[in-house]
Amino acid sequence: MEILGWKEWGRLPDIGIDAIHMKVDTGAKTSCLHAFKLEPFEKDGKPWLRVFVHPHQDSLEEHIFEAPIHDQREVTDSGGHTEVRYVIRTRLCLGEFEGPIELTLTNRDTMKFRMLLGRQAMRKRFMVNPELAHQLGERT
Repeated sequence: MEILGWKEWGRLPDIGIDAIHMKVDTGAKTSCLHAFKLEPFEKDGKPWLRVFVHPHQDSLEEHIFEAPIHDQREVTDSGGHTEVRYVIRTRLCLGEFEGPIELTLTNRDTMKFRMLLGRQAMRKRFMVNPELAHQLGERT
């Protein structure tokens, strides 16, 4: 099992994000990605989502991708606020791990990190040492 620090760099190659700085959050069940605009649409009779993101902290560089909608779920944030969020599935590359994860999508404009890595993505793959950071390397 690899050891994660409290923040790490990873990739979401299937949605075109080559580098994303994520906060490792053992308090969050599902991982979460910042999205400032969501446009649901239908493709071949199935529900899809066009997602607009700012993948890098302190940058308004816009990235747009499309993904099938996996689910919609009620999520309660750390402040106790509940909202219904879209859920997509995509591939995460983090250290030696490369595999599918679920991501909820919400506006994290006021948050420092554009992505939270939740427990489901870490389960049986990683351990967390909150005293460490960037255990799997710096941004490449």
